[in-house]
Formats: sequence, structure tokens, C-alpha cells
Amino acid sequence: MSLDARLADAFAHLPDYLGGHVLVSLTALALGLGISLPVAILSLRRPWLRAAALTTASVVQTIPGLALLALFYPLLLALSALTERVFGVAFPALGFLPSVLALALYAMLPVLRNTVTALAELNPQYRETARTLGATPARSLRDIELPLALPTIMAGIRTSAVWVIGTATLSTPIGQTSLGNYIFAGLQTQNWIYVIFGCVAAAALALVVDRLLALMQAAIAQRSRFKFGVGAVALAALVVASLAPGLAMQRASYVIGAKTFTEQYVLAALIEQRLAAAGLSASRRQGLGSNVLFDALAANDVDVAVDYSGTLWANRMHRTDTPGREAVLKELAAWLETTHGIRLLGPLGFENAYTLAMTRTKAEALGIHSIADLAAHAADLSIAGDYEFFARPEWKAVRDAYGLRFRQQRTMQPDFMYRAAADGSVDVVSAYSSDGQIAKDDLVTLADPKHVLPPYDAVLLLAPKRAHDETLIAALKPLIGAIDVTVMREANLRGASGMTPDAVAKWLWRQIGAR
Repeated sequence: MSLDARLADAFAHLPDYLGGHVLVSLTALALGLGISLPVAILSLRRPWLRAAALTTASVVQTIPGLALLALFYPLLLALSALTERVFGVAFPALGFLPSVLALALYAMLPVLRNTVTALAELNPQYRETARTLGATPARSLRDIELPLALPTIMAGIRTSAVWVIGTATLSTPIGQTSLGNYIFAGLQTQNWIYVIFGCVAAAALALVVDRLLALMQAAIAQRSRFKFGVGAVALAALVVASLAPGLAMQRASYVIGAKTFTEQYVLAALIEQRLAAAGLSASRRQGLGSNVLFDALAANDVDVAVDYSGTLWANRMHRTDTPGREAVLKELAAWLETTHGIRLLGPLGFENAYTLAMTRTKAEALGIHSIADLAAHAADLSIAGDYEFFARPEWKAVRDAYGLRFRQQRTMQPDFMYRAAADGSVDVVSAYSSDGQIAKDDLVTLADPKHVLPPYDAVLLLAPKRAHDETLIAALKPLIGAIDVTVMREANLRGASGMTPDAVAKWLWRQIGAR
């Protein structure tokens, strides 16, 4: 795909991504200000409250942004389930709400600290003069202390705004549309135009907002109502311009969920295109972790998604036996419907199994053809896995069954794993059997003679509220059993070589639609 085409594709998504980013950032900043300013004012004559508030806000800042965002989703999911049981009303726990709450916590410390500092260090003579003139403490605070402290408070607001806008890019993995969609999708599909575009867009937004707030801060110090008005109007115009396209867009009828790797981006695009061909509108929530995606599907926050039978078998059903592909699919379908109300519409026709892989040269040099062979050499070798692999039960089962103990264990992004194996940075990687990078980098997959790993058929899942949606089912039926592993490998390779997921999905449909 040409540079111009990639840029055009990036600009095409800008109204949606920018609007989502501004909305979540603005809401979080407003909530953070709404909490931190009153707390700072109340703590002025209450040292214990001031110490508690500053300590709490400081501790929050030590939590990594992605971790804080991720923690709110299961908490809200549990709360939503509780309110549904008690009051019969549930609320969406994916995307906007957990992002706002987490980002609001990040927004609090600069405003809280600057407000407390500005008021505490104010010249006592101002308060004494106000008291002499008969002003009450409340009036002294309103008419004298806060106006004098406002420039310092504005500096805190500027810092909070920049922090929130930057951290909001991390909200993509919990389902919030933001400029982070460019970055996460670009990293997974090796579309560096997307990555750079997302970084530049987020930085530009933060700089513009900071400059406008700086103008308003200077206006307060200079007591210039005109400058303050110009800054406020420009800021309001930026918000309206960012949100207007999203507000004008028709709300999608269906939400498609996708995980964090190339194949999932391609399949989500394919599903959206098939729904569009049937006259149905859809949006995508991409870059979700395995558990987040499944929980969102079960909670009806996502309508349709592709998952893998082995993933659900081992991680959700906690099964360690491997009765065979057909038995796994049959038992999985029954369990999904009975336990969660999720419908397994059918397998797509290919398997994307976890497997261990090495370069052909190294495997032949060491005489390694299977995981059993690997065990004898593992102590001298290093292994790399994706973000989830070493925490999954499948890895623990393989490790224990074959007695694998590696010299070094590393975690990295999936696409980088293959490159690391190819250039010798690591010796063994956890690969995906439908990944085209295996052939491209001349890797060999190792046999599993003990059959520890379950089958990993790609399966199409429908949320409980969509389980009997005949219109949706009719649109998706042509995908069932239509994609073989050879064509999926080629699609994945194209996606990892810079083609956008939408372009790859169109190519994929031409291959399977012509059969």
C-alpha cells in the first residue's frame, strides 16, 4: 500500500478517533477538577484532610496508566452485574466509563497540589485585612484568596490537561475509541504511518490545549477579560469541532470486538464489511485483551467477536484434557450457551493454535523436531512469548508436561517475536499456526507429541442479546467454514506487511467469496 493511501486511510479515521479522545479527556478533566478543587479548598484549614488527599493522589500517580485503566473495567463489570441483580438495571462497563474514572484520578494531583500550595502560601496579610474589614472567611476566600491563587491553579489545570490527553491514548485496550487506536493498531499490523500519525495527533492536541490554557492563565494574571475570552472561545471551538462529526454520525447497530493482533483486526474488518454489505451498520472495539473481550461479549457490550476454542477451553472452562476438535467444539458451544448465554455460531474453517517455533537453521543444527526434543536443550536457550502467553494455563501445561526450563524468558509484541527469532535475539518463540510470518522468516513449528495443547479453531461468537438475531446471523453465515488456514496465513502476512486491515479484509473476501 502506498504512503498516500496509508495517510488517506489515517485521515479517514481521524474524526471518529479524535472525537472519542476529546470526549473522554474533557469528561475526565471536568470530573477531576470537580473533585480536586473542592477537596483542596476544604483542606485549607484541615491539615489532616490535606495530607490524606495529597497522599492518595500521589499514590495514584505511581500506578502505571494502562494498569489503572484496566483495573476499572472488572470493577465496573462486577458493579454492573450487582445493580442488574438488585435493581434490574445494568450499565455498560466497557470503554467510556472506566476510562473516564481512571483518567479523572490522574487529573487530580496537579490541580490539588497547586491549589493547596497557592492558598497555603498566600500572604497572611490579605486574610488579616479582609478580617479587619469584616469579611467572613467564606467571602475572603471567594473575593480575595481564590482570585490571587488562580494563576497557580491554572498552571495545575494545564498540567492535568496534558497528562490526561497523553494517557487517554492508553484507553484503547479497554474499548474506548481514542487516538490510541492508531498506535495500537499500527504496532500490531506494522503500519508505522498509523503509529506516527497517532503520536503526532495526540501531541498536537495536547500542545494546542496547553497553549490555549496558557493564554487564559496569562489573561488572569494580567486581568485581561478579552484575552481570557479569546482563549475560552478558541478552546470551546476546538471541542465542538472535534465532537461535531461524531455527534452527526449515525450510531452503529452492532459492535464488533477484536483482540490485540493482526488476525483479529483483519477479521473484525471483514465482519464489518459483511454487515455493511447486508445493509447493517457496525463499529469496532479493537485492541482488547482476551478476558476483556470475552467479558464484554458476555455483558452485551460487544455483539460479535472471533475467539479460539482452545483459549476458551483452557482459560474460561479451565479444562486440561484434550478430547479432540469436534468434542471440544460441541462441549464449548453447550458451555457458552448454558453459562453465559453466548451463541457459538460456528467455526470459520481454520485453526490458529499456539505452538513453539524456531529458525530452521537452529532447529536442524540441534536436531530439534518436537517440544520433547526441545526439553533437552532448553536450559541453554531463550524463549519469547506474547503479552499473555506465560500467564496462560496452556504454557504452564506445556512447561510442566515436557519439563521446559529456559535460560531466559522474555515478553514482547507478537510481530516483534518473529523478528527476534529470525535475527537470533531469542531462540524459541510462542508462535501462532495461522501466522504468515512463520514461513516468511523460515521458522519451523515444533510438534506436540503428548498433545498437551488443545485445538484452537477460530469460532464466531454472538452476545446473548444477539443469539437469535436472524438478520445478523444471515449476514455472518457465509463466513462459517469459509476460511482455510492457507488463505488466512496469506491475509495475516499482508496485514503484517503494512496493508490496512480494511484492505486485507477486502482481499480476503475476494478469495473466499470466489469459491
